[in-house]
Amino acid sequence: MVLSGCGEYQKLLKSRDPELKYNKAIEYFNQKQYTKAQTLFDDVSTYYKGTERSEDVLCYLARSYMGMKSYSSAGDYYEAYIRNYPKGKYILEARYQVAHCNYLESPDPRLDQEITHKAIDYYTQFVELYPESQYAEQAYSEMNEMYDKLARKELYSAQLYYNLGSYLGNNYLSCEIIAKNALKNYPSNKYQEEFAWLILQAKYQQTVNSLVDKKLERARDTQDEYYSFVTEYPDSKHRKDAEKINKEILKLLKDN
Repeated sequence: MVLSGCGEYQKLLKSRDPELKYNKAIEYFNQKQYTKAQTLFDDVSTYYKGTERSEDVLCYLARSYMGMKSYSSAGDYYEAYIRNYPKGKYILEARYQVAHCNYLESPDPRLDQEITHKAIDYYTQFVELYPESQYAEQAYSEMNEMYDKLARKELYSAQLYYNLGSYLGNNYLSCEIIAKNALKNYPSNKYQEEFAWLILQAKYQQTVNSLVDKKLERARDTQDEYYSFVTEYPDSKHRKDAEKINKEILKLLKDN
């Protein structure tokens, strides 16, 4: 049976009947044999170019690549569909999927996030155009994941600067700045508590390492940050460590 199926497919590849190839491509696609479907759709795409069926072929090519998990290629075909058929019957699917393909291709937070930014741009366009479509809820969810990934990248950077400490400069200040910018740029990210904790730690370390003329000012600033932290996150896993910082700050202020 396997040999028979292979033989049939080889005959299809050699066939000059585009209708037969197209119909068999649909069959292969429905059977989730995406590689065979993609090859046949690609084969007949030139024949149907400029016809009503061209739109279907282009969309099925994108879907076939999705089935093959070749998301970059799928995204390219969905983008081609958007350019060629801006009001086509599959435009809703195409606009969502081009964003979704970039979402699926988005790399680890430690790597360059150009694709993540592209995904966010496409999702933003989509929800603005189709705020009530069947894809809207998923689009918002995936877009928030992309924002969290960007925030995570900033968290890694802030932690790195904190760990560098006073090596070749005031890296605690860099940590503080990155964390504050992340909270500003990604206000709903799921790492808010970790950013706030890093800011408190960084301020404390700068106080400890300060010259005498800046120590009191920074101590008061750190104390303000402590109160903000425990008010915002009263049940934080860092609460005990935050209390230790506050005790040290109180002692410093008392002694000075």
